[in-house]
Amino acid sequence: MKRVVIYARVSTTGQDYQRQLSELRGYASRMGYEIVKEFSETISGAKKVVEREALADMLKFVEENEVDKVLIYECSRLSRRAVDFLQVIEYLTERGISVCIYQNGLETLLPDGSPSPIAQLVLGILAQFNSMERNLIRSRMESGYKHFRQQGGKVGRKVGYRKSTDEMKTQYSKEIQLIKKGISLRNITAICGTSVNTLQKIKKII
Repeated sequence: MKRVVIYARVSTTGQDYQRQLSELRGYASRMGYEIVKEFSETISGAKKVVEREALADMLKFVEENEVDKVLIYECSRLSRRAVDFLQVIEYLTERGISVCIYQNGLETLLPDGSPSPIAQLVLGILAQFNSMERNLIRSRMESGYKHFRQQGGKVGRKVGYRKSTDEMKTQYSKEIQLIKKGISLRNITAICGTSVNTLQKIKKII
């Protein structure tokens, strides 16, 4: 029997992830899968992995336990940031864990455990579409900053500015938790997207 975990996410408190959980549970039952853990949260899909507690906990769980598949309702539930989405897929693929995207009928791994070329192609395209709106918003913001600067305004840190230890601990609180749990810097980079160089600096302040 395949051991699976379920991950569900909605963006606002006005939404409900129970429908996602219900449909994924039904799918698992029809397929004869054993659900070993469920993770769900209410947070924007544009947030980084490090800011999404349930997703980070799910990745840590599958690293420490025997899991065959991760079930999600559709790919934007995992992340609307294309780079984060693809990093999470790669992280799970390296561990032989297939991601099953229910709505699209896709799995990232073939029955023999090798990556699915079709899924890689389709998910790469879907990830780009899901991040498109976010990129458009960023473009508008940059245009606004440019106009602000042209009017004499200044944006950004002061010359010579360095983050204080407290600021570092606040910004990288999740990375600090993972370091203290003994997770390797390489795996933390895969989970959070934070560079190894930055993680080494963080280790020095804890």
